[in-house]
Amino acid sequence: MVLTGFRPRRLLVVVAVLFGVLAAGVAPAAAHAALTGSDPAQGSVVAHAPEQVALTFSEGVAMGNDSLRVLDPQGKRVDRGKLRNLCSGSVVKYGAGLPPGLPNGTYTVAWQAISADSHPVSGAFTFSIGAPSKTAAAVPQQQVGGGLVGALYEIARYLAYAGFVLLVGGAAFVVACRPAAARVRSVQRLVVRGWALLTGATLAMLLLRTPYTGSGKLADVFDFGGLQQVVMSKPGAALLSRLLLLAAAALFVAVLFGAYARLHAPDGTDANDTDGSDGTGEAEDTEDAEDAAKRRKDLTFGLAAGGTVLAAGLATTWAIAEHASTGLQPAVAMPVDVLHLLAVAAWLGGLAALLVSLYWGPPVERTAVRRFSRVAFGSVLVLVATGTYQSWRQVGSWHALTDTSYGQLLLVKVGLVAVMVAVAGLSRRWTGRLTAATPGTNRTNHRNRTDRTESTAAPAVAQDTSAPSDTEDAPAADTAGSGGPADPARVAQLARQQAALVTARKKRIRDADPVRRGLRRSVLTEAAVAVLLLAVTTALTTTEPARTAEAVKAASADRSPDANQPRVLNVPFDTGGADGKGTARLDLDPGRSGGGNELRLRIADPSGKARDVPQVEVSFTLGAKKLGPLPVALRHSGTGHWTASGVQLPVPGRWQLSLLVRTSDFDQVTETRNVTID
Repeated sequence: MVLTGFRPRRLLVVVAVLFGVLAAGVAPAAAHAALTGSDPAQGSVVAHAPEQVALTFSEGVAMGNDSLRVLDPQGKRVDRGKLRNLCSGSVVKYGAGLPPGLPNGTYTVAWQAISADSHPVSGAFTFSIGAPSKTAAAVPQQQVGGGLVGALYEIARYLAYAGFVLLVGGAAFVVACRPAAARVRSVQRLVVRGWALLTGATLAMLLLRTPYTGSGKLADVFDFGGLQQVVMSKPGAALLSRLLLLAAAALFVAVLFGAYARLHAPDGTDANDTDGSDGTGEAEDTEDAEDAAKRRKDLTFGLAAGGTVLAAGLATTWAIAEHASTGLQPAVAMPVDVLHLLAVAAWLGGLAALLVSLYWGPPVERTAVRRFSRVAFGSVLVLVATGTYQSWRQVGSWHALTDTSYGQLLLVKVGLVAVMVAVAGLSRRWTGRLTAATPGTNRTNHRNRTDRTESTAAPAVAQDTSAPSDTEDAPAADTAGSGGPADPARVAQLARQQAALVTARKKRIRDADPVRRGLRRSVLTEAAVAVLLLAVTTALTTTEPARTAEAVKAASADRSPDANQPRVLNVPFDTGGADGKGTARLDLDPGRSGGGNELRLRIADPSGKARDVPQVEVSFTLGAKKLGPLPVALRHSGTGHWTASGVQLPVPGRWQLSLLVRTSDFDQVTETRNVTID
């Protein structure tokens, strides 16, 4: 089906804007290292002041002396300001010492760290000494890595990936698939813009790193002291190394579109032709051709080797600072990640170069399309192999694919890859028809006509516009014999009209072949899906791996299997008097140590109907710690119902609950039950 009014540029812009809208909602980035435990525990009440506060993480983190702060009820920092590395074996643990003699009250622990894959994490919790109290400690409401700075950093991360793909994939397309594309202006612009995009995004990430991992204030991009600390960190060193490699890549691009492009001039050499008037011209032409072929071969090999080293080096700057550098088998995961990134660039970047070649440039040779098809197929095989390993490493189990954000994003990515492979199959079919449907003579004539109209220089424009068939709708040019001076506005108008005629002629020639038109549209569809695929890939780098998320859940379950389940007790009683029998139901929610429990009490008669009694009391005692009895202040909330908030059970253990029920002035009974508090 032929679409009327089809505009490929508009479609790409719409897809890119759609990703921008989606990416704007993804802030802050999900944590990659998670807090799996603390001592004292979150929300706990301890009888005496601890010697230190210790935090346990799911994976390696980087922390400084100011990364862990303990604030008293008045908001004053009370820790010693010296971080202790308590890591042992596979346990990642850090602590901060506390002075002796801290008064009773509620203390706030605020922490932030950089996970091993360069993402910032932060959090805060409270614990109480003796008994809970009010606290004036101010804790940042915005999570580190969020807000405007977080959004800008994630956009820069996406643009860096896009620039890498365009730079590496576009250059690989020229060297491996279509050397003649080194002289095509649209391909040159694509690769150069990819280099500029990657360089600018890397600089932005380097400057944003200080506020991204710290204050969150955009003005801190000019904090050169913070920038110095960033450069000394692993992520900062990776970004700085990327900039150095990009300086070398600039030289590579200059050679690619300079000497390499001249060696692939239309005549096959970069030497001037001779007229052979001295009888030796033919022999000299042969020698020049052989010399040019040798130089092309040598330069192609040099560019291929050097470009591979540069591309692998650029990919390594991601591998050493992202998911691959931490977790299981980092020595294997980092080389696999490099291969994965190179395969992505060869496929998607080459696809972008093919797309601009098909839309803005001379007709693409069928051999070039075939070469890229083989490169893309090999890239897909590498992606399948490396992606399978990465999925096993980051997900770990089948149910994590659907139960975690990382697994769900991974399924979306796999689906998009499947769509791209299906569309690529359609493109391969168009390529096969291109070979059979385009006779050699017609192709040659078509290419020659296009080459004659490709130049936009003034003489060529004048020659093109002299054709009657192409200028019948154009206004007559000012003649030299009119005697009057030329009107500048009129001259500019004629130049625009002539340029429009040349562009229209190019489009007619380009669209004359329906097979090539079908190939262009299928490649454009691949490119549109590739934009979304790159967006999902970027989102995966900012999402907590499924294996880590599952480990955090398991650690939480090990600490308290019934942490979210209230403790429920049904206590029958009989005071011995008239109407002295009944049942009391007590719900303690969530039934954990600390001061955040809520107690709900219901008194019912033998028939199950709620009833009031003159007096009811509840208290808790922990004999092992010689704590209690701790009375509970009950509030009558309705017929047969009492409630109490903020029930304080300072430490976990097997507590004894005492329930006193009085049904008359003389009849009462006390019942006791044991309840386990985590």
